[in-house]
Amino acid sequence: MGAPKQDSAVFFPFFLSIVMVVRNQATHLEKILSETLSILSPSVKDYELIIIDNASTDESITLLKKLTGEKGFPNLQVYALTKEVDADTAAWVGLENALGDFTAVIDPLIDDIHFLPTMLEKAINGADVVFATNEQRPKQSFAYQSALAIFVLLYKWFNGIHLAKDAPQYRVLSKRVINFILKHPQPTLTYRHLPASAGFARINLTYKIEPKLPSKKRLGDSIDRGMRLLVSTTRLPMRLVTWLSLFGTIANLFYSAYVIAIGFFKMHVASGWISLSLQQSGMFFLISLVLFVLSEYILHMTSLSSEGPQYHIGQEFTSARMIRREKLNIEEVSQ
Repeated sequence: MGAPKQDSAVFFPFFLSIVMVVRNQATHLEKILSETLSILSPSVKDYELIIIDNASTDESITLLKKLTGEKGFPNLQVYALTKEVDADTAAWVGLENALGDFTAVIDPLIDDIHFLPTMLEKAINGADVVFATNEQRPKQSFAYQSALAIFVLLYKWFNGIHLAKDAPQYRVLSKRVINFILKHPQPTLTYRHLPASAGFARINLTYKIEPKLPSKKRLGDSIDRGMRLLVSTTRLPMRLVTWLSLFGTIANLFYSAYVIAIGFFKMHVASGWISLSLQQSGMFFLISLVLFVLSEYILHMTSLSSEGPQYHIGQEFTSARMIRREKLNIEEVSQ
């Protein structure tokens, strides 16, 4: 059950790592891996295929153990997570364990593996980051699409990046980009946007193909992930606190001037009633807004200190045959 062979017009003389996140895909796994390896084997000098099982509840683990056996596929590296995490966190598990000169992150249900050679050509010609977007996305619920549109607008306003277009999940990253993200204190959160905003040479490509299988996303999980991204990747919410505080200061100055003017021009006013009531209502409104923003940050910092690691690997196993190890025993002798 080794990797099938096919002719390839382009050969890339580097070590390529491919990261795939799968969950409950036991019926499709062997076909996905076979198709991927049929493209990798003749196209690159050396490769590894890193599979992140995102806490599958079907027979995926049993099948992956079989596929990494003596009669299975070569160069597979499998990491089985103990609990389900979001796609970016799961992908980072593979990225931080990747050994390749370049690493590709592919969603086997949405992304087209046959488009990968086009991306690799851009990478070998000098791009540290190559993004690719499938313009034909899986259909989602109206509520999910609406929430996504609002999030994308907010994120672009805060960070200047349109995540869906500027930093899609299908990507090829050079080793130095991965090393750069590793230096960040929260790589699982910043992995999505940092390659697009850190100043590396990047290219964005588009293609159009029907997704292999429907991929429904949960609205609640996506909203939680979006809030974490907004709070952790921008200083604008905290800047909002400053703006509100400044506005409160200026408003109080104007209000004081207004009270003084009332004192000069109005004769029949209950002593202190207007100034006290308006001051209390205005200031309590501003304080409420400030406390709301601060509470979001407090909740975020609390989650970082109490949740523990973002993920935990329950099982790890590797193909019985690793082609790069076999090459170490080959010595070329010139005639």
